[in-house]
Formats: sequence, C-alpha cells, structure tokens
Amino acid sequence: MGTIIVADDDPLVRRTICDILTAKGAKVLEAADGEEAMRLSLSSTPDILLIDLVMPKMDGLETIKRLRAERPALKIIALSGGGRNRYLDILDLADRLGANAVLAKPFAPKQLLALIAQQLASDTTWAVDAD
Repeated sequence: MGTIIVADDDPLVRRTICDILTAKGAKVLEAADGEEAMRLSLSSTPDILLIDLVMPKMDGLETIKRLRAERPALKIIALSGGGRNRYLDILDLADRLGANAVLAKPFAPKQLLALIAQQLASDTTWAVDAD
C-alpha cells in the first residue's frame, strides 16, 4: 500500500481524511500547513499528496508550484472549499500550477478514493466499493 501525505490546516478535516485512508491500508503522513507538506514531500517518498489550498505559512498553491520544481513526478490532488475567490477559481489555478487532480470540499469518501485510485491506477488496492 502507498504512502500519502494529507496536508490540511483544519485538524478535523485532516483526521477524517487520514481515517478514510488508513482504513484502506495506506501509510499516512500529516501536515498542518504548506511548509510541513513541502518538508514531508521532500524527506520521504510519498505516492501522492492531498493538499488543501488555503493554509497558513505557505498556502497549497505555492506548495504545488515549488513541488513541481523539486519533485515533478509526485502525484498531487488539490482540495478546497474556497470556491471562487475574487472571481478566480482557486481549484482551476491549482490545476494550472500542476496539480494532477482537484476536488472541491465537501466530498464523499468514495469520491476521494476514486480520485486516488485514478491517480494511482497501477495500484488495484484502492477499490471504491466501501464507504
């Protein structure tokens, strides 16, 4: 099973996502901000990074931009409940900066697992039959 970094400044959201992933057998590393996500992404060998876009210290957009330069092959799924911010869709911007996929909050566990499975297509253990 793969290693996934979950970066979200909301402890409840982060814990919920981690619980979903550990139930599927993933090794999960947690980050509370973009700086921590960057550090973990460079010091370990994660299969995928799930990153919230609005966080303190270093936001998800800046983290994606920097990681694309440092670890271009890392799979990144950008998450946000921010929607439109000053007429700019933040998820669209994450996509343009190099996120492999985007997912709007709130989302169902099946949606998250399906997106991870799509990004890690060679790993068949990410079945989405369970809630």
